[in-house]
Amino acid sequence: MIMSGSSTPKSLPTSGQKSLHDIKHPLSCSPGTEEDAAGVDEPLIIDTPSPDLVPTEPSSTADKDLSLPNGTPADTSSPASSSSLLNRLQLDDDLDGETRDLFVTVDDPKKHVCTMETYITYRVMTKTTRTEFDLPEYSVRRRYQDFDWLRNKLEDTQPTHFIPPLPEKFVVKGVVDRFSEEFVETRRKALDKFLKRIADHPVLSFNEHFNIFLTAKDLNSHKKQGLTLLSKMGESVRYVTSGYKLRARPLEFSAITEYLDTFALKLGTIDRIAQRIIKEEVEYLVELREYGPIYSTWSGLEGELSEPLEGVSACVGNCSTALEELTEDMTEDFLPVLREYILYSESMKNVLKRRDQTQAEYEAKLEAAAIKREERSGVPTEVEKCQDKVECFNADLKADMERWQNNKRQDFRHLLTGMADKNIQYYEKCLTAWESIIPLLQEKQESK
Repeated sequence: MIMSGSSTPKSLPTSGQKSLHDIKHPLSCSPGTEEDAAGVDEPLIIDTPSPDLVPTEPSSTADKDLSLPNGTPADTSSPASSSSLLNRLQLDDDLDGETRDLFVTVDDPKKHVCTMETYITYRVMTKTTRTEFDLPEYSVRRRYQDFDWLRNKLEDTQPTHFIPPLPEKFVVKGVVDRFSEEFVETRRKALDKFLKRIADHPVLSFNEHFNIFLTAKDLNSHKKQGLTLLSKMGESVRYVTSGYKLRARPLEFSAITEYLDTFALKLGTIDRIAQRIIKEEVEYLVELREYGPIYSTWSGLEGELSEPLEGVSACVGNCSTALEELTEDMTEDFLPVLREYILYSESMKNVLKRRDQTQAEYEAKLEAAAIKREERSGVPTEVEKCQDKVECFNADLKADMERWQNNKRQDFRHLLTGMADKNIQYYEKCLTAWESIIPLLQEKQESK
């Protein structure tokens, strides 16, 4: 599910799509196929037109031709897996032939020990042919708080778009040593995915702060240029409108909010159960490691059964090795994807709240203009601007939602087929191990 590069914006197909009411909820418990219930193979397509927010009287913006951003499905496909199941599966939504002009990779974590603190930095490698970059290649080192700065800047400057989530401060619950190789590698993968999602986005990838993050040798000078006091106050004022009850909230955005709530709930349940399964597998692994050597010790006391007992001991050892690999795959590949999408849903709901605040601001100004009866000679300019903001917000949300659904569909296909393949490999290894000792037992039986 690793994504790389950037895609050239192109128009989304809009014909032949189902209406929101005709699409089954991907996580609903209503009768249907398992794919429908899983919410993996049926993306939620948003193509319902927004309700008319224009005042009843003629508006100068009614026929205005707005230039609205359009999203494109992101090619988030992973490099081909060597596993048999993934090689047999051909994803029908892989996007071929797209021109890529921005490649970003996070690798080479290094530990830095200073007098005041100890921290990890990661190398961010960039290759591009875009004209806004001075060089075709860049290599800089960034720490976690630098990635956090970038995300905050993207939220400030691109409030109408879904910003990919960062990994949590502690990726795995209960982790004490945040400098362990496992923890650092898990975080590196998450940070790499974070940047690749931004690089794949037709709008976020052109953000000036993203450019600075990828190219600046000294990021601290840019980080000091934070929000001013006035801008922070303005942000808090906008949040005051969150208590305003919207008169005409589009049904499609209410449906998206409901879907995200259910989606996060289902993933949270799967995450908790998966953690319990992994815990039980670890406990079982401990028992297997104690179980196998007993047969080896026993074989020293049994001359005739020595070879079969050694075979059983080796068989149990092979099974424990296979189980250890399966547990590592679940911990390093399965759980992080679940948590990323849980965090993603929270980020998306925050964007929906900002959309509602923008609409509330528009409705409030529209009502104020109606009271003053200034709209008879045309809608005031500030009302027109607010209306444009709402329409732009709606367009960006629809494009990002469709992009997110396409990404999710591919990510979960790779995740679930990969998990199935790993389980198949585990049971095949165990079967092969146990079958290997059958000839030894048969030889002993024939010798009698």
